[in-house]
Amino acid sequence: MAVKICKALNKIFPLPVHPFNLQNEGKMTYARWQHARGADTIKFYLDKTDAAAMFKDKTVVDIGCGAAGKTLYYADHGVAKIYGVEILEKYRDEANSLAAELGHGDKFEFVCADAAGLPFADGTIDTVIMNDAMEHVDEPAAVLTELVRVLAPGGRIFLNFPPYYHPHGAHLSDAIGIPWVHMLFNDKTLIKVYKDAVKDLPDGENRIDFRIGTDLNGEEYFTYINKMTVKGFRRILAKTGIRPAYYKEVPLRGFMAGLAKIPLVKEMFIKMVVCIIEK
Repeated sequence: MAVKICKALNKIFPLPVHPFNLQNEGKMTYARWQHARGADTIKFYLDKTDAAAMFKDKTVVDIGCGAAGKTLYYADHGVAKIYGVEILEKYRDEANSLAAELGHGDKFEFVCADAAGLPFADGTIDTVIMNDAMEHVDEPAAVLTELVRVLAPGGRIFLNFPPYYHPHGAHLSDAIGIPWVHMLFNDKTLIKVYKDAVKDLPDGENRIDFRIGTDLNGEEYFTYINKMTVKGFRRILAKTGIRPAYYKEVPLRGFMAGLAKIPLVKEMFIKMVVCIIEK
């Protein structure tokens, strides 16, 4: 019954714009979509700094780069060297192709690695940027500690992520447009609805493999998200002893700012957690 209700509701809500769907429709590749929205990935920091201070003449690491379109947007701002770190090797060719097309082939390097074990020496990176990736890593505390390790003295980490109880915090909006759907239905129901929604798409099997795995007990679960909350992230900061130089919880809308401060419901009305860490 829950599956039927979820499917019925999903017919009511339009899907947000999503790169998987744009690529299927032949409108824009994933890398090009990332590049086009590069400015959106740094806008939350611009009341404290600017793009030149973040990137110009810097050695930069972009964590969770995907097809590296946003990485190459950062390269547009005059980096000395930029590394796009991504755990999925499949994005390498698309990333390198766009780098060459944009004239950044000599400055860009795609690095297939786990963010908890970066192949960089201590204190060698001027800027680390981690946009919309903290909610995807397996070991968030280890990743944060690793980012600090590679950071050069005077360097900065720019980190932002949408918390799990964001309206689309389940990260299923390529096929399920219902806001807060993960608060209405359990994972078992969502897995069934998602698989049915994408199975006949050209990249349906890839989407399923990307988002869903099987645990040791043979149960399916969402592998691509760690369900990071605002509270959970603040707990990690305390555990690691890291004190951000700048920290902000951005509400979904300006008129929701009050709701984004009420303890019992605030996580539902926060669009983005933003912080800058200095070394």
